[in-house]
Amino acid sequence: MDMATTLANPESSGSILLAALIVLPTLGAILLAFVPKEQKAAHRGIGATIAFLVFGLSIPLVTGFDATQAFQPQWAMDLGWVDAIGARFTLGIDGISLWIVVLTTFLTPIILIGAQKAIEHRVREFVISMLVLESAMIGTLVATDLLLFYLFWEMMLIPMYLLIGIWGGKNRLYATVKFVVYTVVGSLLMLVGIIYLYVKTGDTGPASFAFDRVLAVPLSHTEQLWLFAAFALAFCIKVPLFPFHTWLPDAHTEAPTAGSVVLAGILLKMGTYGLLRFAVPLFPEAMGEFSPLILILSVVGIAYGALVAYAQRDVKKLVAYSSVSHLGFVMLGIVAMNYQGLEGAILQMVNHGISTGALFLLVGIVYERRHTREITDYGGIAASMPVFATVFLIVTLSSIGLPGTNGFAGEFLILSGAFKDALPVTSGSWPLLSTIMATVAVTGVVLGAIYMLSMVRRVFFGPITHEVNKNLKDMSLREHLVLQPLIILIFVIGLFPTLFTSQMTASVKPLIDNVRPVVMSVRDPERLEKRFEANNHGASDPTAPRVATSTQE
Repeated sequence: MDMATTLANPESSGSILLAALIVLPTLGAILLAFVPKEQKAAHRGIGATIAFLVFGLSIPLVTGFDATQAFQPQWAMDLGWVDAIGARFTLGIDGISLWIVVLTTFLTPIILIGAQKAIEHRVREFVISMLVLESAMIGTLVATDLLLFYLFWEMMLIPMYLLIGIWGGKNRLYATVKFVVYTVVGSLLMLVGIIYLYVKTGDTGPASFAFDRVLAVPLSHTEQLWLFAAFALAFCIKVPLFPFHTWLPDAHTEAPTAGSVVLAGILLKMGTYGLLRFAVPLFPEAMGEFSPLILILSVVGIAYGALVAYAQRDVKKLVAYSSVSHLGFVMLGIVAMNYQGLEGAILQMVNHGISTGALFLLVGIVYERRHTREITDYGGIAASMPVFATVFLIVTLSSIGLPGTNGFAGEFLILSGAFKDALPVTSGSWPLLSTIMATVAVTGVVLGAIYMLSMVRRVFFGPITHEVNKNLKDMSLREHLVLQPLIILIFVIGLFPTLFTSQMTASVKPLIDNVRPVVMSVRDPERLEKRFEANNHGASDPTAPRVATSTQE
């Protein structure tokens, strides 16, 4: 399909819209390169304007989204790219990626406005890095060509490297190198897997990186195991899943507030999204083999992250380790492979971005006033910052999953999925594993309440430990403008979660219907055969090692 055909397509406006979401931030970054570096106000103004424009352009993705379509990408674009190797510039969005894309466009202007006082040097370079990072993140979420996906995946690394390495703390170089090494190792293994799949598509026609072509390639059980390991390692490092999490606390601690917000709010979701979009549908047999291990590591991460967070004296490190625990819940929902689990996992990706992003913004606000993150340096500051303390408490309650807040909706769905309808690993030789792990995961909710409320008590209440805490200024108008949209979303999602989950169902259904039986067959083939005989599907062989999950032509 050439450009003329794309523009003539009835959905051409949608196709152009998706491309605009990727291109516009980069064009803004190029524009900023020609603005003199001394004009800091202009850099901030242009960057925020571009980010708000991108958010505005993303709203039609929600209002025009057809929730009845299955795994079919909407607003699809298909253009020639590198014809010599069969790579195409293909974009699309569905119920799995929709809300993460909107979360990305929503958080970026908030981050830029929130960083106005924190970032004083190299402002132009900072704004350029943020805009390029936004383009890369959106591209990663909407690319349906594996090579294009990998290009955007690696493109995210460069601006994030700069955010930590230039505007980070005193140990920023160590944190940056650690972040890059971890990420690159996983990414290179995934690239090897992508190339292998590309070569395999050549056995049945012209070699291609297209997701649908790769999905149709027959793979042996051994091939699936190795390829899943290559893809999953890259994604699990990005999540990060225990024990691949050790880069995250250092990156969060040394990153500026803006870097921590974008890292926790968006970048970590690329790992869980990659698992759902590529690893699970492409290699379902391997998912069946690895699901007990992923389940155990997810629950260990939930408990470990909570316990280590409780032991922290640095409030930013505490929030960082809480991400390890919260993302463990997302992985638990994915491995459940049922409606409650998967929809809860996707919703919790958004919830974590909102709540933890807000926590890092709040930590940044109080750090600007006290220039310390040690919990013992605070105490009693609710007396001098009552509004700030109220907002912090609201976000804390959403983070620990108080009913009526967004955190409760996501965690409740995930835990419901973990206990109901049995995880795939419950069959075969693991009859009680899922029940035991789900029970342990519930303790993570309790531990989350303990370490978060303990931190709030020590920071905001009790005797004032330092005289300077008596004179701290409460939240400014700019800080209110940054945080109020997040507070509103906390309650909107918490009170009306179906507004968000209803857009996911049609995309989640074929993933469950096609992948779950194959996953279960690995654990218990006899159970699978009886299930399909009882349901009388009458479709193609349900025990085939790989079943297409996309209807895109």
